[in-house]
Amino acid sequence: MAATKAQEATRKQELRANVVFFWKLVGLAIGLLVLIFILTSWGVFGSLPDHTKLENPDTDLATEIVASDAITLGKFYKDNRTPVSFEELPQNMVDALVSTEDERFFEHSGIDWYGTMRAVVFLGQRGGASTITQQLAKNYFTEKPATNIVARIGQKLKEWIISIRLEKQYTKQEIIAQYLNQITFLYNADGVRSASRIYFGKEPKDLNVEESAVIVAMLKNPRQFNPRREISKDKSFQRRNQVFVQMVRNDKMTEAMKDSLREQPIELNFSPETHNDGMATYFREYLRSWLDKWIDENPNPADGEKYNIYRDGLKVNVTIDSRMQAIAEKSVQDHMKNLQAEFDHQNRNLKTAPFRDVNEEEVDRILASAMRRSERWRILKADGKSDQEIKDSFLEKTDMTVFSWSGDIDTLMTPLDSIKYYKKFLQAGMMSMEPQTGHVKAWVGGINHQHFKFDHVKKGKRQPGSTFKPFLYATAIDLLKFSPCMKFSDGEYTIPAGRYGNQRDWTPKNSSGGYGQMRTLKNALANSVNTVSARLMDEVGPQAVIDRVKTLGIDTSNMRAQPALALGTEDVSLYEMVAAYGVFANGGIYNEPILVTSIEDKNGTVLYQYMPDSKDVMNPEVAYTTVKLMEGVVQEGSGARLQDAWRGNQSYANILTDYPYELKNPIAGKTGTTQNQSDGWFMGMVPNLVSGVWVGGEDRSVHFPGITYGQGASMALPIWGSYMKGLYANDNIEVSKSSFPRPANLSIQTDCANYNDGNGNPGDEDDGGELDM
Repeated sequence: MAATKAQEATRKQELRANVVFFWKLVGLAIGLLVLIFILTSWGVFGSLPDHTKLENPDTDLATEIVASDAITLGKFYKDNRTPVSFEELPQNMVDALVSTEDERFFEHSGIDWYGTMRAVVFLGQRGGASTITQQLAKNYFTEKPATNIVARIGQKLKEWIISIRLEKQYTKQEIIAQYLNQITFLYNADGVRSASRIYFGKEPKDLNVEESAVIVAMLKNPRQFNPRREISKDKSFQRRNQVFVQMVRNDKMTEAMKDSLREQPIELNFSPETHNDGMATYFREYLRSWLDKWIDENPNPADGEKYNIYRDGLKVNVTIDSRMQAIAEKSVQDHMKNLQAEFDHQNRNLKTAPFRDVNEEEVDRILASAMRRSERWRILKADGKSDQEIKDSFLEKTDMTVFSWSGDIDTLMTPLDSIKYYKKFLQAGMMSMEPQTGHVKAWVGGINHQHFKFDHVKKGKRQPGSTFKPFLYATAIDLLKFSPCMKFSDGEYTIPAGRYGNQRDWTPKNSSGGYGQMRTLKNALANSVNTVSARLMDEVGPQAVIDRVKTLGIDTSNMRAQPALALGTEDVSLYEMVAAYGVFANGGIYNEPILVTSIEDKNGTVLYQYMPDSKDVMNPEVAYTTVKLMEGVVQEGSGARLQDAWRGNQSYANILTDYPYELKNPIAGKTGTTQNQSDGWFMGMVPNLVSGVWVGGEDRSVHFPGITYGQGASMALPIWGSYMKGLYANDNIEVSKSSFPRPANLSIQTDCANYNDGNGNPGDEDDGGELDM
């Protein structure tokens, strides 16, 4: 009996000792854990981000290009990340995120101890323990998870400490927004805003619950649960439905709603955001060079360093109107597809196609020059290859993807053949500007930025043909006080050798070959009568015209003061032409084309604000009178099809995109066609919008064989007509249908029906049959 009592006492003593030992171990473990926490927080096991680093995590932010109608045109980025605030997130996304990733997010302070203990006890079989805050800390401050278990434990401790600090630094709402802004979702979708735009073509605030669930489903593994990848579509669907289950579990969705949504397929509106995709690609590329120059001249005042458009999250507010840009791009695409089909048809039996009026030796020279100017040649030369080795490489067939109007084609082709293939495509440029402000509203620099990088708005310079004639006429009106109603003979006119530096007699021909009429200036411009232009040039002299166009913003540094200037023989850019025509529409006031209205940093601080700088460069009466002259082009000349009913044979009409245009409002304009139909132009104006179009081959030997399809009225005017028709069809775009403002006390007679030259000769109009040149 005594032994039994002694044994019982011993057992109790041992149990008590074991309990004490256990709690000592627990206390020691807790103490050790606290010590490790303290040592980790002191940086003994590696540095931790300080207060400043937590406030400003090192995250690359994309520079955003925002149109005048508040639509994002594109971005410049290393990471395509544009952050959004919590207020810009839909509640359904917040509910889906918390329900799926961290059910107790609003209850813990960075570490979910319940989830941690569960993960330890069940070895992670019943869910992990990482909170949204911990995941944010990991994304911000852990570059690469360690593979060594000891090192990974150290990283985990750091993430815990950072999580606690983040919870002290930010609100729960701010942490959610930062987390969603930080995640990468593939396909250049960095952050929730890019993901929303790329996968669904929407801003985050516009996502419905199904779309939000798809994005939240990708958080676990953006590649494994990606709805875009064929191999992962089913997994994405199942994971999305699991998000619905979690939302029901957390009372964020009803069972009935879950059942109705779980069978719905995932519907994407995939809209990739790369530098070759999206809207206004040529404009964005020009803007990049503009920003590079601005950055060089405007360092960050805080530290003197240059801004970085790929990292600093700038916001660039531009003048482009996304609605007008979309219509412009569609007009160019639709017409150029039609025009190219006709061009290919006419070249089907041409031995030197696509080059015309050249022999085979000249073709070889064109291709050899193109080889030497190619990116391939530059790269191989930089690698130390000899010229012969590079030439040989151009004859080796290789896999490539080439452009076609029916879509990109994967093919096997030599680089030399690809050069020749690309030479056949007609190119185009279009620019639209508000003359009263200089704001550029649309900019289309080519037919496809991925395959044709050259910008035909600003970089390209070509002969303007008859679109240059209004500058000559304006000079004559200003210097000689001519009226549009004055009559001139259209007979042949010669400026003799020796005058204005001529080496030989200069006698231009009218395109129709017809002569012998008396024409008003208005009729002569409407029908692009070259002989009348020669008479005017002889009256004012080439230098006076050069002086005039210089005040209109056209680069005259390489312009030759020769009589042929009257016919538009000197190269100019479309950018310059639109700005210069803007002076006519704006009553003689020049506004340089404006692209950027302001630049803001990532905090909304304004770094740049455009200040208008207008210049009076032309008498308002002269400007208005020139406009009235150009109205004649649309009323009775080569631009008449803008207002005419349907006419012409069916095959010809097929290239006239969106014809008939039925534009009955006042329009001033001018077509232009250069020698051999190498360039087709149309410049058109209404009171608050000036737009110009150029169409032609990359090489001047790439052109139509005849004037029917090769004139500006066929190549370029249809783009302008389609564009304006599209603008007027949109009630939210304000484009004038009014008459051009008439100056007060106009002293120049512009009403030719009531005109008398003082000798009893009326200025009634004569009909002309000239094609445009």
